[in-house]
Amino acid sequence: MSSITQQHTDLIKAEATRLGFMSCGIAKAVQLDDDARRLEQWLNNGYQAGMQYMERNFDLRVDPRKLVPGAKSVITMLLNYYPSEVQQSLAPLIAKYAWGTDYHYVIRDKLNELLDVVRQQIGEVDGRGFVDSAPVLERSWAVRSGLGWIGKNANLLTKQTGSFFFIATLITDLELVPDAPFATDHCGTCTRCIDACPTEAIVAPGKIDANRCISYLTIELKDAMTPAGFEGKMDNWMFGCDVCQDVCPWNRFSKPNSESAFTPVPEILNLSLQEWEEMSEEHFKAAFKNSPLKRSKYSGIQRNLKVLRVGK
Repeated sequence: MSSITQQHTDLIKAEATRLGFMSCGIAKAVQLDDDARRLEQWLNNGYQAGMQYMERNFDLRVDPRKLVPGAKSVITMLLNYYPSEVQQSLAPLIAKYAWGTDYHYVIRDKLNELLDVVRQQIGEVDGRGFVDSAPVLERSWAVRSGLGWIGKNANLLTKQTGSFFFIATLITDLELVPDAPFATDHCGTCTRCIDACPTEAIVAPGKIDANRCISYLTIELKDAMTPAGFEGKMDNWMFGCDVCQDVCPWNRFSKPNSESAFTPVPEILNLSLQEWEEMSEEHFKAAFKNSPLKRSKYSGIQRNLKVLRVGK
């Protein structure tokens, strides 16, 4: 690698730190043959449930050069969202990632700023930023970039900070110095996440059946009714689920984030089940206009509340 390639790599990592990302890794843009086989098997098992979008653009998911023609590098960054606050004991549970402003907005702005700086400092560079919004296997690229390993709960894990972070990806035609892939699994014989899952959605280490996953059932599921058999098994989760992360020993190293945009919406921390049930659609739309909760819509939240009420 030339000295100029190293300079470009150093610039990008320095800027990622300045923008608030807690780590940044780089991998060479190549086709992910092993991941393609695993994804195909997962889809063939029907574990994607109603998320048909997972079946589309298969070739784009496994080859970043088809997403960004001429791509040479995949840059992966992690953004901490672990909160310092806690929900009140009577509040219906909401996954921690959804307590503040929708992370899509926050990370998209950071990726755009990173690209702007790169173009100002280096010149004409083609690149696209992705955050959960395109056919990109973010966790696979994070492992290839040396940032962590895939745990038995299928989340990316790091020894330093656990798993309460978002993954951002920037695919670019810039030649950069790749990091060594993360080669070790530090879960060992631990099965806490598998044992603790309320709906037994972790069907094998690193493999999730979305048909049984509380996050899918409370967010992605668009049906008016939750499938029968889950009453009393939702563990008071109204939106998403953190059980497999909360029980993970590596998350004892999680530290509160410093991103002001992730300051929790007051209603999330404080409202009881009854107060959520009595909330008007107008209040919901006003309070959560920039929140991930709007993905479920008011009707989805009310559906989830009915399941929680039946389970009590």
